[in-house]
Amino acid sequence: MKNFLRLNASLFYWVLVAPFKGQMFKFSPIFRQMVFIGVRATPMVALTAFSVGVTLAMQAAHSLQQLGAEIYVPDLVMVTLLREMGPVLIAVIVIGRSGSAVAAELGTMKVSEEIEALEVMAINPISYLIVPRFLAMLVMLPALTILGNYIGVFGGWAVCRFALNFNTAGYVLRALESAETWDLYSGMIKSAVFAWIIITIACNAGLHVEGGAEGVGQATTSSVVQALLAMLVTNAILTAVFFFGA
Repeated sequence: MKNFLRLNASLFYWVLVAPFKGQMFKFSPIFRQMVFIGVRATPMVALTAFSVGVTLAMQAAHSLQQLGAEIYVPDLVMVTLLREMGPVLIAVIVIGRSGSAVAAELGTMKVSEEIEALEVMAINPISYLIVPRFLAMLVMLPALTILGNYIGVFGGWAVCRFALNFNTAGYVLRALESAETWDLYSGMIKSAVFAWIIITIACNAGLHVEGGAEGVGQATTSSVVQALLAMLVTNAILTAVFFFGA
């Protein structure tokens, strides 16, 4: 826990304080990490989001048809994706793919003494290694969530259009009318918080690997488990604050 708090304090300094002291971070490593963390995860995110949208629509249609209320299927798909399923499931994908990769990459650098070599060359490891990954995750996870929401709604449309004989315009209007602006904003806030949790836990695990190659594997597994648990608990807390706090 002490190492985790120290890492967050260092990130706070290098991201928010250091640029005003002339220690600006470079943008090219950030863009490389955005490609690695976000762009390469896009196919998995798209397939997951489409599957979730289709599944939500089929499950809702099965239950609501018994009540003669299948008109509400677009409402359920839209609100559920924006508030919960979109941010949470896409965060799970990013944890499994990108979070574990970051932990393994940094852990390998730790056991091969590359991080100590940076310190010998008077290069701060937090500024050089962690800040680009941190900023890339903060940008790409909300972006992937927005993409996943669109694709998930498209999956719901596919079911409504071809299985329930919905009119396309009717589906779109019904979905838009059911969602409020705050539903989208709450999902984006969740994604940003999840991004911070995922990348800080992964980086902290990678920076403190011990025991060679075996330690890298253990740290990677530990980072995934910790990130999943922290993300799910945080999601429950944020949902309570956003929708039941009043």
